[in-house]
Amino acid sequence: MADLRSKVSVIQERAILAAALLPGLDVDLRDPLAELRSLADTAGATCVAELTQTRPRPDASTFIGKGKVEELAALVELHEADVIIFENDLSPAQLRNVEQVAKVKVLDRSELILDIFATRARTFEAKLQVELAQLEYTYPRLRAMWSHLERIAGGAPAGIGTRGPGEQQLEIDRRIVQRRKAELNREIDKVQSRKRRQVAQRNTDFFTIGLVGYTNAGKSTLFNTLTDARVYADDKLFATLDTRTRRWDLGGGDAVMLSDTVGFVRHLPHHLVASFRATLEESIHSDVLAVVIDVSDGEADHHLETVDEVLEQIGAGDQPRLLLLNKTDKLDDNTQVLLWQQKYPESIPLSAATGVGLDALVERVRSMLRAGERTLVLRVAMTDGKSQQFLENKTAVLDRHYDTSHVDFTVRIGQRQLDQLRSAGARFEVVEG
Repeated sequence: MADLRSKVSVIQERAILAAALLPGLDVDLRDPLAELRSLADTAGATCVAELTQTRPRPDASTFIGKGKVEELAALVELHEADVIIFENDLSPAQLRNVEQVAKVKVLDRSELILDIFATRARTFEAKLQVELAQLEYTYPRLRAMWSHLERIAGGAPAGIGTRGPGEQQLEIDRRIVQRRKAELNREIDKVQSRKRRQVAQRNTDFFTIGLVGYTNAGKSTLFNTLTDARVYADDKLFATLDTRTRRWDLGGGDAVMLSDTVGFVRHLPHHLVASFRATLEESIHSDVLAVVIDVSDGEADHHLETVDEVLEQIGAGDQPRLLLLNKTDKLDDNTQVLLWQQKYPESIPLSAATGVGLDALVERVRSMLRAGERTLVLRVAMTDGKSQQFLENKTAVLDRHYDTSHVDFTVRIGQRQLDQLRSAGARFEVVEG
């Protein structure tokens, strides 16, 4: 079955979806394959049949029961299917055993998500991160996935340098994978160290907001609406893999930096979380996380739980947050919005598609930007042009008074700007305030 395992893409293939409904499985029992259906559609597959089985525990050999595997094989023949996709994560042996009966390729949920990420990666960093995640997934599965385990030397006629005890092809493959993983980690470290410097400088210069949320919640559409960035947005899962940052002009001379990030999904494979950690960590360094929820989705409350879990995983659990109830234009009435606002009084209902509610969002962000503002008179040396430029550009200057060696600026300034001024090495004296 090695030839089946070598074909990972499910583009234009006819797929059968399958799931073992185990106790505690985190799915909507009214439609347990809903998200897997969306993932398969995103990958380009056409779903031709579905099969589920309620079990107290997985079958050690095939995950679902023997009879269900034979039923899957019959469905494959009936619908001329090319691939079976499981909602569950299967062991390599279980994948191989089902393939041997069904005579088609079998993928599990993690492998499908990895494949989607591989097709959506655009930047150099994203491609490196996806390749690393795929190798992390593949490495422990080499023995079960690859069949060429015969000894390549020893015993058989061989040339100089290959005679002797020999070595299993598996051991060579593992060494190649380990070497490539090390190379990828070095490359990613270089890219990420450069990005960290850029993020640190940006956070020093600007108030920053990170858009986070479940995949397909409308983050990229909102990002485009607020910044006129015209980045790719689609009604599919994982439309965005790379973090994009643009200036968001609030009006009245106020501006912040807004970042759009990869969407989260239930049970995001931990290899992907690890590989994309630095991409996701851009959110950690934002002043505020704007959590975007598709309030029209019946699973919105579970999606918010998933977002909370992923943010905890990457160390952003305590970050200040703003909950945005998006896609209100898809609701028949405002009942759902009222229920959400009863639970989260500070949440903001809006529609990124129609622009409804965006004025309220702008005002909330402006109030956060100006939080703790007070009027101060700051005395700056006449020779300190950098600090003078900062005050002119980053604060509301109410008055200026010059003498031979200093300038007294009367400004409306927040604690954040004061901290930025100090971190830049400015020497100033608070004369009044």
